[in-house]
Amino acid sequence: MTAPIRVLLVDDHAVVREGYRRLLEATPEIRVVAEANNGEDACVRFMECSPDVVVMDITLPGTSGFEALRRILGRQPAARVLMFSMHEDPLFVLRALDGGARGYLTKASAPDMMVEAVRSIAGGSRFVPLELVRKLQDRALSEEQLKLDALSEREFEVLRLLAAGQGLAEIAAMLCVSSKTVANYQTNIRQKLGCDNAMQLLRIALTCGLADSYPAAAGTSIEIPGRDATRENLPRNRG
Repeated sequence: MTAPIRVLLVDDHAVVREGYRRLLEATPEIRVVAEANNGEDACVRFMECSPDVVVMDITLPGTSGFEALRRILGRQPAARVLMFSMHEDPLFVLRALDGGARGYLTKASAPDMMVEAVRSIAGGSRFVPLELVRKLQDRALSEEQLKLDALSEREFEVLRLLAAGQGLAEIAAMLCVSSKTVANYQTNIRQKLGCDNAMQLLRIALTCGLADSYPAAAGTSIEIPGRDATRENLPRNRG
């Protein structure tokens, strides 16, 4: 008998984890062996149980899904991670794939697509729904979005966190670096994006879908993470 596909499920909402655990385990060939509600725990659980597939949200408290993805792949380059998020903007899909994720699925997808994605990734394939592939192919990049391509992976992550209202010290703690290092990222980001102040950075973040609204405090500082990205060989529906 073939061993079941062992899954680590990472989401900060218990009700979401419970729903998808039931969905996945309704398929006899899939078993959820561990759960985590944040990025730090995800890395610990991954090392403890060595799952076949990690299903992980991007927006997590503390360490984000992007950062957890980086850490997991740093420990096990062959890890198979499916990013599962509310974000449908192609920018997030590209960042996830460039960061080493084997697939991307939005929370608006049909439930049975989660099962299909886990099966595909466990089998060594990549998985991106056809509608997201079309968005990636058809998307005309704005000037701001093209500028974001110059950012490193870490710069992009810092920008995303700043746009979410996190301070330098908070970001430093999340990324396990010093505040000075985060400040240096901010300087590099501003230079690459041609911004003179935090509000200009926030405007770009809003335009590119990295932030939902302006923060209540007008003085919020912003810094940006980047990536050395390539878009060659974008996976098709089941790559």
